[in-house]
Amino acid sequence: MIQGLTNRINLLCSPTADAWIQQAINNLDVILLDHSHCERKAAGVAINMMFRYPSYNMLVRQLTAIAQEELEHFELVNQWLDRKGIPLAPLNSPPYGASLKALIRHQEPERLLDSLLISALIEARSHERLGLLGQYCPEPDLARFYRSLMVSEARHYGMYWLLADNYFPREVVAARLEELAQAESEILSTLYHEPRIHS
Repeated sequence: MIQGLTNRINLLCSPTADAWIQQAINNLDVILLDHSHCERKAAGVAINMMFRYPSYNMLVRQLTAIAQEELEHFELVNQWLDRKGIPLAPLNSPPYGASLKALIRHQEPERLLDSLLISALIEARSHERLGLLGQYCPEPDLARFYRSLMVSEARHYGMYWLLADNYFPREVVAARLEELAQAESEILSTLYHEPRIHS
């Protein structure tokens, strides 16, 4: 159901610019390291939301599955880092995540809605960009690895959207999603000066 649904949900207002593809391909080691950080952060987002809303049974079940899969991906990316001799290290974060988080309203239930939709947008952008890496990466094995993650990224953004649709009227979800998707596109309209998955 999720896979069919994600084919019908177009969350992103604008596609990734060609400049990002070139920047990423020219800095694959940094992109891999940043990808590791992204998978760890994605697991943390799901876990934190479970702690904030422990009585939302469907949310807890779905986010448990997402957190587990994100941690599996974290381990897989770290195996690639080991294979290429890239040590785990901190990286400066682009403004993308913080800028989106700043859009989350503080009062409930709006906070829950925004948190779910922001997570859906981030996962949708990750799905798109891992697909681009899978298409343009000059290293065949690494390209296959990126393509192998696309299905789960699509499932993740579909699950966040379905959770929003479950807890809120669809017209409310659609209106807020349109606002947040436009903001997400604007945040990415200027290429971040360092190569990152979300830059």
